Amino acid sequence: MGTVAFVLIAGVAVGSALGLVIKRNPIHGALFLVVNLGTVAALYLMLGAEFLAAAQVIVYAGAIMVLFVFAIMVLIPGKEEAGPDPRRGARLLALPVGGLLLLLLVFVVMGRWSGPSAPTGLSGSAGAVGRLLFTSYLFPFELTSVLLLAAMVGVLLLARRRA
Repeated sequence: MGTVAFVLIAGVAVGSALGLVIKRNPIHGALFLVVNLGTVAALYLMLGAEFLAAAQVIVYAGAIMVLFVFAIMVLIPGKEEAGPDPRRGARLLALPVGGLLLLLLVFVVMGRWSGPSAPTGLSGSAGAVGRLLFTSYLFPFELTSVLLLAAMVGVLLLARRRA
């Protein structure tokens, strides 16, 4: 029964991730992301990590999605701007540069962070998660916080009106 539930939840997770990427409407994409984050919380529950599941729902499906939807509403004007895109060259260059930065990040992380030692007696309790988060997984945790900070700064720069 556990395998069937896992396959169903994983199918919903993959389907919502594909819907997020394929949909052109940003509001629909945000809703698909909420579904995806909910399925990740369900997978955490299946692993017996109740604290992580609750944190996933409260932090990501709740607070972060409110921030995303607010940013989407601010950034989408009533009408599309007409005329040629003045930043077309920079936008075309962004994908290969982003790919190179991703490769650089992978090489840096693989070279400096060899991963945690095998945990013994790991449970989903808050103490065990906190101990792992601030010892073995400190570098990925800080890397995630910098990534979220960069995303928020990018949203603020995009939302700034031209004067």
